[in-house]
Amino acid sequence: LKHRTFYGREKDNVVYPIGLANLVLHGIDDPHIWHGNSLSDIATYAGLFAGAPKFFDYVLMNPPFGGKEGKEAQTPYEYKTGATQVLFVQNVLHSMKLGSRCGIVLDEGVLFRVDAEAFVQIKRKLLEECDVYCIISLPGGVFSSAGAGVKTNLVFFDKGNQTERIWYYDLSDIKVGKKTPLTLAHFEEFFRLLPQRADSERSWTVDFAVRLQTASAEAHPFREKAAEFTAIASKLDDELAALRKAKGPREEIQIAQERWKSALRDAREADAKAAAIENAVYDLKAVNPHRVVEEDKRTPLEILQAIEEKGREADSALAKLQTLLSS
Repeated sequence: LKHRTFYGREKDNVVYPIGLANLVLHGIDDPHIWHGNSLSDIATYAGLFAGAPKFFDYVLMNPPFGGKEGKEAQTPYEYKTGATQVLFVQNVLHSMKLGSRCGIVLDEGVLFRVDAEAFVQIKRKLLEECDVYCIISLPGGVFSSAGAGVKTNLVFFDKGNQTERIWYYDLSDIKVGKKTPLTLAHFEEFFRLLPQRADSERSWTVDFAVRLQTASAEAHPFREKAAEFTAIASKLDDELAALRKAKGPREEIQIAQERWKSALRDAREADAKAAAIENAVYDLKAVNPHRVVEEDKRTPLEILQAIEEKGREADSALAKLQTLLSS
């Protein structure tokens, strides 16, 4: 347990010795922490990592949020992007074997973004190769003391089976700060519900398999239209080539060219609509269906009257304060 169980990686020059000291203080006299850039695999010091396995049974990670990496760090990965979060998810998948388990902290952007190809592709790969069985939506500001104020989530998955259902647990409404941090007590109900993945005011299940099938069915007509327009464009392209070869009238060539361009445009638009429907499935952001949204039903006039009343209260308080100061 003390010698060939725990392995880690750290890039920061200050945090690296702190990590070593922490392991030693906890009885791990032979710490195996690799020092360097994990994404590019360029080591600053790898002496303590000799003999480390290529794949791991359990992976725990809190990657940096919002970082940017150059082409050197992107080279080993299938989906190229400067977003470190996406690169680290790929890095994690490379280090897992069948049956291994991962718990990772991911910022909200990774979960909900479907506007960038790399974000969609890595989530598709994750959900196809792993069973993402649980996502915990954390409160904003959990990591603000470490300089990261972004909204975050805990994502848990096992490698080997594709995702069928995702169980969500919502802690996003809890107010946290320096004097009121997130503690283990906030997770008591979570641990009680986890074995059965039961529903509650904070938890719910999304049937991802059904969601995927529904999106595929909705996108199918647009894929068919795109194929039809592509076939028409191909035929028009042949006709246009024949006209040019025969040195046909310029006006006819221009008309044929516009028809060809129009068919291509229609094909692209149909493809784009289908892709938007299919990609929307990979918005994995936690949206609690049980949360009651308080709606302000006051009319604009009532809101203005309330503002005026607050103004009068403020004027009265200032008048009293001025009286006290002048007496």
